[in-house]
Amino acid sequence: MDYGKYKYEAAQRLKESKKKASNVVVKEMKYRPKISGGDFDTKTRKVEKFLNEGHKVKITIMFRGREVTHPELGRKILDDIAERVEDYAKVEAYPRLDGRNMTMILGPDSKKKPKKKRDRPAQPPPADAARADSVDTAANPEPAGNGSGAEPAPVAAADEATDS
Repeated sequence: MDYGKYKYEAAQRLKESKKKASNVVVKEMKYRPKISGGDFDTKTRKVEKFLNEGHKVKITIMFRGREVTHPELGRKILDDIAERVEDYAKVEAYPRLDGRNMTMILGPDSKKKPKKKRDRPAQPPPADAARADSVDTAANPEPAGNGSGAEPAPVAAADEATDS
């Protein structure tokens, strides 16, 4: 066997193995104990996106000042995040307090499938139905009745009440 051919084939095998290797990226999302609902939802959607792309996510709760005396607030936020992504992620490192930061690591779970965000209907509603609605309102612009918009009082009920 030719040495040049051997080197070439070894380089090709190495190149092929590098293609198949997956590079694990750890993304980080930082939260605060006093985070508002809208900010929490936005950050958690980003965490879901990272997990669906196959990245690990390190979630950090940053405490400032006297907030560190209430680690249960940070733990509650981390538990809420873990509960929200439990369908397609697993907790790799459970929450722990490191100085003034509480961290947790989530990883994508290969056993669980990521959920589909947008399921569009197979067919849009027929255009004839929309056209029929617009024709009905154009032909009959006012509701049926005496034109005042008020419903007439039931006469039979009033007569029965006086007969008793």
